[in-house]
Amino acid sequence: MTAKRILLGMTGGVAAYKGAELTRLFTGEGADVQVVMTQAACAFITPVTMQALSGKPVHTDLWDARIHNNMAHIELSRDRDAILVAPASADFLAKLAHGLADDLLSTLCLARECPLLVAPAMNRQMWESPATQRNVAQLRADGIIVLGPASGDQACGEVGMGRMLEPADLCEDVLVRLHQPKVLAGRRVLLTAGPTFEALDAVRGVTNRSSGKMGFAVARAALEAGAEVTVVHGPTTAAAPRGARLVAVESAREMFEAVQANVAPCDLFIAVAAVADYRPAQSHEHKLKRSDRAMTIELTPNPDILGHVAALKNGPFCVGFAAESRDLDGYAQAKRARKGIPLLAANLVQGTIGSDENELVLFDDAGRHALPRASKLEQARLLVAHIARLLPDRARSGTRPRRRR
Repeated sequence: MTAKRILLGMTGGVAAYKGAELTRLFTGEGADVQVVMTQAACAFITPVTMQALSGKPVHTDLWDARIHNNMAHIELSRDRDAILVAPASADFLAKLAHGLADDLLSTLCLARECPLLVAPAMNRQMWESPATQRNVAQLRADGIIVLGPASGDQACGEVGMGRMLEPADLCEDVLVRLHQPKVLAGRRVLLTAGPTFEALDAVRGVTNRSSGKMGFAVARAALEAGAEVTVVHGPTTAAAPRGARLVAVESAREMFEAVQANVAPCDLFIAVAAVADYRPAQSHEHKLKRSDRAMTIELTPNPDILGHVAALKNGPFCVGFAAESRDLDGYAQAKRARKGIPLLAANLVQGTIGSDENELVLFDDAGRHALPRASKLEQARLLVAHIARLLPDRARSGTRPRRRR
């Protein structure tokens, strides 16, 4: 979000309190946030609060003389990459749908040259009203992006559609839409994430310490780059990327079957998941009881998911991952050669498993490329950019991406 400029419009509604957290999240991502509030919004949260969080004067008046030419409705949106109205009340949606402009926020939305996004927030009956649904349909037809709403508890005590999306979700949605360039536009990506769990009995099993954070970060980076993304993931509590199609599995065999079922239409396969290499040869239906005798567990190999996909005739461009505890370069290069893939991303597990940061090293035909230590999302963005440079131009070649052999 660095250098992105967002105008946050706020209308009247209890959800206005979420605007404070949304502004904090935007600025935390490096965005420049200019807040514009309606008079109704000021009844729920003060401009002083929003100014403190955004670091910029808040504008509420169409006739604000602080703008050098007294044209706030023109000037405030001129340098913005996007306008997000959150919360967007039923009244404000109606104004936008019919081109009404009777205050600063509605006027600058009408006079804008940048994308407009709205996050509806209202009582469920107001959202379900035929008038509101007609207005929302018109906004979408006009190219305005409607984010949400969600279903849940409402301030009126009822439960249903109309609740504004949470600030973290809105921040991610806006980030995905503003991220440039769309280097994977039109590409279909299949990705694995997280650990697998290989059951020994009803409660125990063989697994690993993977959190799934890196896989989900790569999925989000691919979404930002314009790709259509399917994620096959094992058991994880990490926050899944919004906009991706998710397929939840538990074991390596289930992950293998899910990949087989989804790989055919894909241009790119990224194997980030920490798949268990072995599983118990015998899985017990009920919990095994403790005894004083030693127990021997026989392990049998799991399917090689990446190897299978890399060997497909006319299969997708394949990217592998390797997590090592020593000799990173030696093991990573050997794995890349063994799988026959064009690109492998590797990292040392010390200090990265479960962490929000990573330090990837990329191995391809051109050699070794070390990425600077950063958040897993930033690492994922650098990885996706590198992948995009290696992918052949389908429009020029007329073929699917080819793999290294």
